[in-house]
Amino acid sequence: MPTSSSPYSAFAALLSSAGYTVSPAELHGLLLGRSCAGAGFDIAPWLVDAAELLGGEPQDTVRQALIGLQEMVKGELSGEDIAVVLLLPSDEAPLSERAVALGQWCQGFLGGFGLTARDSALSAEAMEVLQDLSAIAQVQNALEESEDGESDYMEVMEYLRVAPMLLFSECTKPAAPAPKPLLH
Repeated sequence: MPTSSSPYSAFAALLSSAGYTVSPAELHGLLLGRSCAGAGFDIAPWLVDAAELLGGEPQDTVRQALIGLQEMVKGELSGEDIAVVLLLPSDEAPLSERAVALGQWCQGFLGGFGLTARDSALSAEAMEVLQDLSAIAQVQNALEESEDGESDYMEVMEYLRVAPMLLFSECTKPAAPAPKPLLH
């Protein structure tokens, strides 16, 4: 099966044919990051944030793809399955290429999360997830083409499919009502 048929490479081809140098992984990370931080799922603000990353108003085909991506993420985050599908190169791609995309995805996620997160205090667990993502964003050169490299990559992937959900559930849960003053 040719690798060109993966959603990642199809999106990458679409972006580059439209003259964008942004990776689909970074765009998807940005979208998921802002969604997990509580940005909601309105299309307009997402297109504004995406345009900023793209360096300009997205062309029609890209705009449609971005809207589709938003719908997909919305479905994943509000669905029953507690996992997201990461937009990354297929497993047939060289590990080095996948590792770079993984780093870009994490950078996008952290950017999107930081753009949106309210100044509410995050739990220690959520802070840890963000620190992990920032560490993972740096690892792209550390993964070597080997059995170990492959299994490390798979472990990181598994983590990234679940970690955003923790942030999403924490940042989007309604604020607790203020305690009522006690009358003496």
